Amino acid sequence: MEGIIGFASCLLCALPFFIIGAFDKNSSTPISFWSGDRSLKDRIENVPEYNRRMSKVYLKWGMGFLAAGACCFFSTVAGIAVLFAVCTAGTYIAYKCYSNIREDCSYSESLYVNDRNHTDGIKKRRS
Repeated sequence: MEGIIGFASCLLCALPFFIIGAFDKNSSTPISFWSGDRSLKDRIENVPEYNRRMSKVYLKWGMGFLAAGACCFFSTVAGIAVLFAVCTAGTYIAYKCYSNIREDCSYSESLYVNDRNHTDGIKKRRS
């Protein structure tokens, strides 16, 4: 009985992560990380790539909650241990991934080139 309750609880925790990962993937606005940061619209250059990568982060995070729930069927203590790991280390890893994705997909400093292949004022991303 404890296994079913543990799995159901973890499933309820995973559900918002799966919803965000599945339905916000094709959104025209950037997926925010936890805080609902509205300034992302002005900072993210490649919104489709950003959302694709962020949706993977949320889906993997949701899978962590499901793994914790599955562990509850075998051992309640193991399920709690995995849930603790997902909520602590998983949050830290997800935040680091978010920071890397935000940096990769944000506008970089404008570089203006003046040669025969480019005209003045074309914005290029720094590699």
